[in-house]
Amino acid sequence: MIMGLPAQLTERQKKFAELLVYNEGRKSAAECAYEAGYTTRPRQAASELRSPKYSPLVVKYIGELRKEVQEKYGVDFERHVSELAKLRDAARDKGAWAAAINAEVARGKAGGLYVDQKVIMTGSLDSLSEKELEAKLKQILEDHKNIINISSEETEEISKEQLASYEESK
Repeated sequence: MIMGLPAQLTERQKKFAELLVYNEGRKSAAECAYEAGYTTRPRQAASELRSPKYSPLVVKYIGELRKEVQEKYGVDFERHVSELAKLRDAARDKGAWAAAINAEVARGKAGGLYVDQKVIMTGSLDSLSEKELEAKLKQILEDHKNIINISSEETEEISKEQLASYEESK
């Protein structure tokens, strides 16, 4: 035992720690200290109770409580996806199709089935020469060949067709 430090938590210390963890975001540490019985200087008490230097047992207990809360209410992939499935099923059973679809889309996003892409285009194709357009189209096809799954001969043929189509549309 360190000089002056108790070997176990007092009831007030336990109450403070529990109020602090279970009211996280709703009450300040000083409010929790006051409610736990530290009425004369609650802000100072809250500070000292959260300091490992002054109250290592309280800090340890707060950490244990937070870990329990995280395990109980924390979000992990399986729990998240199963909860979305329950919400989807409940919405579907009530005929709330929009809510059911939104829950299913959210499940798909969580599972990585959807990728949000935003492309910001600058410049104009009209300002490019025919050769620059052809080179640009070849570069695009080359950069995305794993997505569109075509050979280099097909790329050459497509770029000529695309260029001719573009020229006709002018």
